Order: sequence, then C-alpha cells, then structure tokens
Amino acid sequence: MGVFIVFAMLFMQIYTIRATVPAVIVFGDSSVDAGNNNQIQTVLKSNFRPYGRDFFGGKPTGRFSNGRVPPDFISESFGLRPYVPAYLDPAYNISDFATGVCFASAGTGYDNTTSDVLSVIPLWKEVEYYKEYQKKLRDYLGDQKANTIISEAVYLTSMGTNDFLENYYTLPNRRSQYNINQYQDYLVTIAESFIKELYGVGARKVSLGGLPPMGCLPLERTTSFMNGNGGTCNTNYNKVAMAFNGKLSGLVERLNSELPGSKIVFSNPYPIFEQIVQKPSSFGFASASVACCATGLFEMGYMCDQYNPFTCSNANTYVFWDSFHPTEKTNRIISDHLFKTVLSTLL
Repeated sequence: MGVFIVFAMLFMQIYTIRATVPAVIVFGDSSVDAGNNNQIQTVLKSNFRPYGRDFFGGKPTGRFSNGRVPPDFISESFGLRPYVPAYLDPAYNISDFATGVCFASAGTGYDNTTSDVLSVIPLWKEVEYYKEYQKKLRDYLGDQKANTIISEAVYLTSMGTNDFLENYYTLPNRRSQYNINQYQDYLVTIAESFIKELYGVGARKVSLGGLPPMGCLPLERTTSFMNGNGGTCNTNYNKVAMAFNGKLSGLVERLNSELPGSKIVFSNPYPIFEQIVQKPSSFGFASASVACCATGLFEMGYMCDQYNPFTCSNANTYVFWDSFHPTEKTNRIISDHLFKTVLSTLL
C-alpha cells in the first residue's frame, strides 16, 4: 500500500471525528478539479511535476496548482479530510467518497460548447456522475444514512471563467448568437437549472461560486501587453466578471425563496482576489503579474512541466502558479476568507 494512501486513511479517521458536515461534494472546472481529467482523453491535464510539488507527498494529482485547491481547504475547515478526492480516480472508492467527492473537470463550464473546446467533462455529465454516486452511496450505507449525507452535505460549485475566456471571447459561435449581456443571462439560466436539478435529487446546502477578476490572470495580462496596453489587467473582462457575479447573486436570492428547505449561498472570490492582486505584498506575495511556473506568462498544463528550468523555487511568493491558476497559498487565503464570511453559514 502506497505511503500516500496510508496517510490518507489516517487523515480520514482523525478528521471525521470532528466533522461539522458529513461530506463536501464538488462540481466545476480547473479551479476545483482534483484530478478527474487524468482519466479522460484531453490535453488539459496536470498529473505531472511540477504540479503538486507542494501537495501531500509531493504528488501530482491532477490539481492545477502546486498544492491544494479550494475544496481541499474548505473540507478541512468543515472538519473533514484536508483534500477531496476525484470521483474518477481509481485509487479511491465509495468508502472514500462518502465524506467528500469531486466531479469537477478542468476546462468545463456551464455552456456545453465550452467543454467541447478541450474535450472535457460537460456539466451535465458531472451531474450524471453524481447520480451514479448517489446509487453507490445507498448501496454502501443504506438509504437512510445515504439520504442524510446527501441532504446535509455541502455542495461546492465553481465554474464560468472558461465560458468567457475559452469560449465566448475565443471562438466566434456564441458571439454571433449573443451579445455579452445575453450570454451572461444564458449562463445564469443554465446555472439555475443545474441547482434545481441538484435540489431535485436531494441537495439542500449549495454554494454557487462566482468569478475571479479574470482580466488579471497572467495570460490575460500577457495578451494585454501584446496588444499594447502595458500588461495591465483587462478591465473589460473584470467588468464582465463583476456583472456576471451580480446576476449569480440575484439568482441565489431568488432560489432561496423558491426552493423550500434550501440554503444556497453565493461565494464570491472577486473582492478578496482583487485585493490580493492589487496589493500582493500585504498578503506576503512578491508578484501578482507573472506566475511561478516557467516564464509565468503563457504556461498552463503541458507547457508547465518539470523539464522547464525557469519555474520559481518558492511558490508562496507568487499569487499565481501557472498563467491561469492560483498557487496553493492564494487558494488557502481565498478559501479561508470564503469559509469565514459565507460558507460557515451552511453549518
């Protein structure tokens, strides 16, 4: 038995003793994917070094970071394990997933055409996997205990960035169908159907995640520089993110009034993320404009690999790990903030 698996079993025994919710269940994109993309045919993977170099045992799990991603920290804050395993990871089974499971797929979005761009798992398929998980959970624990976990678990969702950056602003199809305001409304409609479907199969405590200041990702700053804008944040993209977050917040308010017994919260990473990017030194960072991996301007996935000699030695001094994703330290700061201000209300 591998050292990491033994380590994981010990953590599970220790942490479930003081758990405040029975499980954390995750849907979304690369911001929360724990390694599901390892098991599918896509170029968007991160199951190799230097990804995961600061994870437990230095293991590259398929998380798009040097270490843990937000659901891992949130699970720990709820008194569960300090990581949430990927549903498609063959190293785990239903006994592991009973206290937390991740269905997220890097590169996906609300819009099915977004998942088609890089051949990743669409949102509807994540939901199908969840329904399959429910059946396995009932077979494993019996209906009564399984139903308690399903209704008391916290559901974390985080997606939308790819819908704009990898789909709407990159490919012509959606732009020919919708202006940006209409496209936001289209995505909100999908988000509403998604939450209602989860509610229909038993979910009650749901966190709908908002967008970060996506115009400040190193990749977008690089594009800004190449377009003669000095490498500053793309303010238009940031305005779109804020507008979309406002619509998601309104959706949450409405759903709480429409769905009896539900407790839905809007987890908005934008304000705290913006503070970190604008004043990185206040949070102990040296750089927010470039990322740790290689040049920190273009690299993501296979472009950020162990053979590149330029990756930084200490990721804790960088806000971003690769051109698109935060470092573990940034993930921890944002997760702790969201837990204290929003997610703890789901207890």
